[in-house]
Amino acid sequence: MLALTILGNNSAVPAFGRNPTAQILQTLEESYLIDCGEGTQMQMARYKIRRSKISRIFISHLHGDHYFGLTGLLTSMSLLGRTQELHVYAPKELEEIISKQFEVAAAKLSYNLIFHAITTEGLLADDKTITVSAFKVKHRIECWGFLFKEKKKLRNIDIERVKAYEIPSSFYSKLQQGEDYINKKGTIIPNEEVTHSGVAPKSYAYCADTVYYESNIDNVKGVDLLYHEATYLQAHTERAIAHFHSTTVQAATIAQKAEVKKLLIGHFSSKYETLDEFVKEASAVFTNTELAIEGMCYKI
Repeated sequence: MLALTILGNNSAVPAFGRNPTAQILQTLEESYLIDCGEGTQMQMARYKIRRSKISRIFISHLHGDHYFGLTGLLTSMSLLGRTQELHVYAPKELEEIISKQFEVAAAKLSYNLIFHAITTEGLLADDKTITVSAFKVKHRIECWGFLFKEKKKLRNIDIERVKAYEIPSSFYSKLQQGEDYINKKGTIIPNEEVTHSGVAPKSYAYCADTVYYESNIDNVKGVDLLYHEATYLQAHTERAIAHFHSTTVQAATIAQKAEVKKLLIGHFSSKYETLDEFVKEASAVFTNTELAIEGMCYKI
């Protein structure tokens, strides 16, 4: 199971009760923070997100609305007595920025902070139940998208059938992994005869700040949930291009061409007080579109 909670859905500056970008992706075992704009830890407190469960933080790029909340969060974790290590994945320059902030404050963390510089596309983290990969998006500065994929689920054993075929319990783990069983007579018992497929693994893709960029289509192909920035309405396409951002229609077009199951749009410009037109425009292109609303938890 994956569940996504939106902590911030605005771009550049806080406006109209909306906060800069931050999201929490949760599994049954741990949580991943994706970007950390100003005010993120206040939003975490508001929506009862446990800091202690966050094991990895992913920062897409070094525009302030995506990381200015990070140093405060790291410090608070220390003040609250965190002891478990924490991994941060970000463009390489962020390590020096964080180190300098702690140096001038004579601050020392109570836990081990492990920094991973993102320099190439590919695998970033390989946890027990999920993998995380990075892919390039196209913005004014180096910027990364992230793909979260559950690992293949184990097959479910049909107890009555395995007993009928006299398959020993010592072989059950191999059955769950999809292996056939060969009995003492040399007869092959097909795996499908004694197991059922488990729940299909889920996937989530995060397209951070980017212009309309068709290379993203292959990166997010077929995911269960795609978050794609839609900073501007279609009427402001020229402004979107000038600022290396996307419009509602462009985000929906990526979702349509990538054949994703569901689209979330966010990173709304502060020039818009209301958001009804955003979902209206995007849905006209890709029906299963929703707004990324702060405090909402989207189960994947």
